[in-house]
Amino acid sequence: MFIRGRVHGVSFRVSVARRAQSSGLTGWVRNRFDGSVEVMAEGSPTALSSLRVFCADGPRGAHVRDLEVHDETETGEFVAFSVRPDA
Repeated sequence: MFIRGRVHGVSFRVSVARRAQSSGLTGWVRNRFDGSVEVMAEGSPTALSSLRVFCADGPRGAHVRDLEVHDETETGEFVAFSVRPDA
């Protein structure tokens, strides 16, 4: 997922990581230098759907203008969900 809008400086990454971890998802989240947030997540369809819904609104203080979702085949390469450095 790529989330655009006012998504930096509002604890977006930490909020996504907490939601993903509590839902049993694996993958990562990071800020991008273009001002967006990028999320790579794997797990159950129900948990992924819930994360998408959360990302469409974001945490308090965020203003999501655009949510771009790319569905891909699960790779199983992740063992946990983490916050990655900016890219």
